[in-house]
Amino acid sequence: MRRIILILVVFLFVHQVRAFSWWPFISTERIIRQGNRHSQSFYAVKEEMLDEVYYDHRYTLYCNAEFTLHKKIKPSKGFKLPDLQNVGFQFYDISKEELLKKAQRMEWEHIVPVQNFGKTFSEWSVGHKNCRLAKNQPYKGRKCAEQESEEFRYMYTDMYNLYPSIGAVNYLRSNFNMTQFDGNVKNTFGSCALKLSRNKAEPPDNVKGLIARTYFYMERTYSRYRIGQPMRGVLQAWDKKYPVSKWECRRAFRIEKVQGNANQRLKDICINKGWYKN
Repeated sequence: MRRIILILVVFLFVHQVRAFSWWPFISTERIIRQGNRHSQSFYAVKEEMLDEVYYDHRYTLYCNAEFTLHKKIKPSKGFKLPDLQNVGFQFYDISKEELLKKAQRMEWEHIVPVQNFGKTFSEWSVGHKNCRLAKNQPYKGRKCAEQESEEFRYMYTDMYNLYPSIGAVNYLRSNFNMTQFDGNVKNTFGSCALKLSRNKAEPPDNVKGLIARTYFYMERTYSRYRIGQPMRGVLQAWDKKYPVSKWECRRAFRIEKVQGNANQRLKDICINKGWYKN
């Protein structure tokens, strides 16, 4: 009887300990929540993405525009820039000429906007004693967080959250979160089916699932980031409706090889399909 009780006590102890990440030999939560610990340099990560991940798939996310090794965008039929005088764009601090230049180059876009998780850092929202300009003027925001917070730099440079985008598209999308518009909102960039309106963005159908899974990866991996409502419901619907593609799996496989950690939920799906390979 005493032996049975001892076995039960041990079982309950192990069951409780598995819920905490401080026992690495048992907890799967620790593995799932392990994020980027590969690089803190945004410049270095951008070069690695180009050389190690996108070397044979040089197409932007939203508009499927081809780009060169030197990040030059090849003109895409039907793509056009919006009129900045239209409602919703008149407040952008950029000239038509500058925006046109941005439309000719590829930039790396954070799918989960940096502001979404950046504002959870005190260096971003309040500042830091070391964040001072030449005349001892304090500053805060992204620059201060990147300078002073190692955790921020790791989140900022996580490869799973970076996708190639036309520079002008990246600029105008800004920090807009995702939504599902009704049928009255038109494409913002002509033939490119990205829609921007009322500080929200709706991507083309073919990348909605991928984008949803990127948001969920960031939430599962970094405890300080949480997806709010009603966007969570939209993303859950996209995740269910739009399944993974071979390229999404290949991309994740390559990123794991470089960055070292897996998007575990996506990896499991891809392995089941036989697509988690180069």
